[in-house]
Amino acid sequence: MTRAERLFIGGEWVEPDGGHYEVVDPATEEVVGLAPEASTRQVHEAAAAARDAFGAWSGTRPEERAAILDRAADLMARDAEENVALARAETGATTATARGMQVAVGSARFRRYARGALEPVEQPLPPQINEAGPMGRAGVFGAVAVRRPVGVVTCITSYNNPWANAAGKIAPALAMGNTVVVKPAPQDPLSVYAMTRALEEAGVPAGVVNVVTGASPAVGEAAVDCPDVDMVSFTGSTAVGQAIGAVCGRALKRQLMELGGKGAALVFDDADLDSAVMGIGTTFAFYSGQICTAPTRVLAQRGIYERLVEKLTGFLAHMKVGDPAAPGTVVGPVISAAHRERVEAYVELGRKEGARVVAGGERPDFPKGFYVAPTLLAECGNDMRVVREEIFGPVVVVVPFDDEDEGVALANDSDYGLLDYVWSGDVARAFRIAGRLRAGGVGVNTVGRNMEAPFGGFKKSGVGRDVGSYALHAYSELQAVVWPG
Repeated sequence: MTRAERLFIGGEWVEPDGGHYEVVDPATEEVVGLAPEASTRQVHEAAAAARDAFGAWSGTRPEERAAILDRAADLMARDAEENVALARAETGATTATARGMQVAVGSARFRRYARGALEPVEQPLPPQINEAGPMGRAGVFGAVAVRRPVGVVTCITSYNNPWANAAGKIAPALAMGNTVVVKPAPQDPLSVYAMTRALEEAGVPAGVVNVVTGASPAVGEAAVDCPDVDMVSFTGSTAVGQAIGAVCGRALKRQLMELGGKGAALVFDDADLDSAVMGIGTTFAFYSGQICTAPTRVLAQRGIYERLVEKLTGFLAHMKVGDPAAPGTVVGPVISAAHRERVEAYVELGRKEGARVVAGGERPDFPKGFYVAPTLLAECGNDMRVVREEIFGPVVVVVPFDDEDEGVALANDSDYGLLDYVWSGDVARAFRIAGRLRAGGVGVNTVGRNMEAPFGGFKKSGVGRDVGSYALHAYSELQAVVWPG
C-alpha cells in the first residue's frame, strides 16, 4: 500500500488541507508515495510554530543541541538501507550514488554540525583606547564579536539530492540555535520526511523543525514571504533564486542562495588526459548530470582537443545506462518526463547551432523511465546556447582554445561562477589560473571537494557561502558587545 505522508508542524503530524499528490519513480514511472499538499495557512502555522520554539531552542546549551544532531545521525545510519532504497526510488539515482552521495552524506552532515554546535561563537577583539570627548571620559574599551542565531529559517531544497542538500541546511541552522521551516522540492520530498522522523525520534523539541510540502508554487512562496521568517536558504535555479531574492530584499530578510552553474573545465596541452576524462565523466555519472557543480563546459587547448574528444567518447562507451537498482548501472534517469524533454530540446538545439553530436543524442530504448543518453557535443562555439545555458542533464560541450589568456577569458565569459576546474601538468600555472577565474571554487586536477572549504558562487551562481564552519557563519548574525576597561 502506498504511504501517504503528513505535514510536520509544531511537533505534530498534520493532515494537509490540499490533499496529496503522487511522487513518481523516474526509472519505472510507478508511484513511490503520496506527498502532502499544504495550504498557505498551514505554511504560516509552521512558521509560527518555529517562531514560538525559537526562544527556548536558541537558549539551549550547545551540548544539548549537539546531542540531538548526533542521535539523528545515528538513526539515519541505522535505517540506511531503507533510506537508500527510498532515495533511489524517488530521485532515480543509482544505488551507489544514493548510498554514498545522498544518504551517507546526509547523516555525515548531521554528525559534522553536532560538532559545529560546540564551536566557539565569541571572538575577542583588541582593546581600544578612546580619548575624552562628547561620548564620555577617556578610557580603554574591550569588545567581543558574538555569533547569534538569525531566528526562523526557511530551507528550500533541490530535487537532485534530498538527503545531502536538506541536511546541509537543517543541521547547521539547528546547530546555531535557529528553528526551521523546510520546504523540499516537490519531485522527491519523501526522503526529507524520513529525515524528519529521525529528528523527531532523536528528541528535537516541538516546533524546532517543521516540514511543509506541495506541488504548487504557492507553498514555497508562502514559506518565503511569511512575516515570521527571518532568513531563506535556497538551492535551485537562478531564475527562482532571483524571484526569492526580490521578496527577501523587500523585507530585508537574510539570504543564502546556491543557484545554477555551468562549470568550465580548462584542459591544457600538458594535462593528464585520463585524469581529466575521469573528472569530466562525473557529469554523466552523478545524478545523471543533474548537478550544478558538474564540469559541463569543457575548454580544451587545441593541442589535445581531438585526443580529449576521442577519450571522452571512449569513456562514454563504457557507461551503462539503465535501471538504477541494477548492478553496474552508472547513468540512471533524469527526474521527470518534463525534464527529459528539456534536456533533449537542448541537444536538438545544439545540432541546429552547429555542434557535432559525437555520442548520445538519441533517447535510450527503454519501455519505462525518463532516460536521456549521455551526450557529448563537440565543435562548439562560445556563443551557442548549449554552451552558455545550464542544461542540468548528462550533456557535455567541448570548446577549443589556443592560449592561456583565451582559455581564461572563455571560462569567465559566463553568467555563472560556481565551480570551475583546471587540468595542467604545470601545477604552479594551474594555481595561477585559478586565481584568475571568477568562480566560487576551483578544482585543480580534480573534481573532488574538501567539505570544510567554503561553498558558493560568484555572479548568478549564488549569494553567501556554506559548508564547514562557513555554514555556521551563514546561519548566524554578528553582535558586538563593548565594555569599559
